Amino acid sequence: MVKDSRIPGFYKLNREKRIEKLKEATGIDAKVLEPLIDPGKVDLEILDHMIENVIGSMTLPLGIATNFAVNDKDYLIPMAIEEPSVVAAASNAARMARDHGGFQATDTGPVMIAQIQAIDVPAPFFAKNRILENKQEIIELANEQDPILVKFGGGAKDVRVKVIDSHVGPMVITELIVDTRDAMGANAVNTMAEALAPMIEELSGGRVLLRILSNLADLRLVRVRATFDKEMLGGKEVVDGIIAAWAFAEADPYRCATHNKGIMNGIDAVVIATGNDFRAIESGAHSYASVNGYSSLTKYEKNSDGHLVGSIEIPMAVGLVGGATKVHPVARACVEILGVDTSTELAHVIASVGLAQNLAALRALAAEGIQRGHMSLHARNVASTAGARGSMVGKIAERLVKEKNIKVERAKEIMAELTGKS
Repeated sequence: MVKDSRIPGFYKLNREKRIEKLKEATGIDAKVLEPLIDPGKVDLEILDHMIENVIGSMTLPLGIATNFAVNDKDYLIPMAIEEPSVVAAASNAARMARDHGGFQATDTGPVMIAQIQAIDVPAPFFAKNRILENKQEIIELANEQDPILVKFGGGAKDVRVKVIDSHVGPMVITELIVDTRDAMGANAVNTMAEALAPMIEELSGGRVLLRILSNLADLRLVRVRATFDKEMLGGKEVVDGIIAAWAFAEADPYRCATHNKGIMNGIDAVVIATGNDFRAIESGAHSYASVNGYSSLTKYEKNSDGHLVGSIEIPMAVGLVGGATKVHPVARACVEILGVDTSTELAHVIASVGLAQNLAALRALAAEGIQRGHMSLHARNVASTAGARGSMVGKIAERLVKEKNIKVERAKEIMAELTGKS
């Protein structure tokens, strides 16, 4: 468990010293962190069993976001992402919320929905009633498929039925509501849905086609709120600018697409680091944002003291058991760094990062323009591409930014010049 996620100057340390700080802060055994620090240590035999036709692996940069306190507990948060500024921005936003209690998160529980589609039903509304009359039998049959899940307090809890119109006629959709505990739940709910198909066919008089979970996990919501200090943000004008920028996203889907993408920059980075399914999270988030017309997943207001208060409400179907989270050694190391005990706690942390990331992006847009932060990191990438290494990278990047000429050719010229002077 991390005692304090506030590590001043963490970004100024070289990689080796950051790793030492991480070990000190978490107390994690060096062998656990080894695959994370040196991806070459990951056994390709493990990867060969994860997907088909494996030939190797692709390494993403993995950074640590600092300063996070969620529900009065500190976290160091692994983030796997290729985009510059994301880790730094999330850390900075978390620092602004820290003095006001950090992030406070609640949830609706780890509940997923399995859908069973019946077509060619002679009397759809009659069939709906028949299925609901047999709800208890349906739940019992579903729970027979996963007694271990039931043992730990999960399992099928309810049944919903709806009749929908479609291009091929009316359909009866039976929805099984399942508490998946610490699993994301796809395998569990799909197995239950498969087992229920014959019963649904008998009750409806139709033919069951699809039986699969929904990634619109609107029964598995996480809600997070935080207060961001007005002075640390830059004062009243910046606070008002952030609210106006958010209002733009609420009013215009073209802006909102990029606004919500910024939220997912933070969320996906943690989801990937922990071996969870970022495509499912993306799908659920954007579907949820579209339920009543595409809108922001976050909200921003001012409190009576003039501080910015932000909140996010988002589906968060992540797990700690099964899949890459348990198989991949880097994912296992990241989960250990986080120190989370349940999938719900993990969901709280991930949603908090989403709120922090969004706030940081809005502040950059409202106060200084998004390119300023990106420019410095982009310059470092260009310097590296030009062949610079070590301290030379920073020296060349500084010149490139100052000249506003961030190109590989110019970086090579500066490197030749500096090398000639040394």
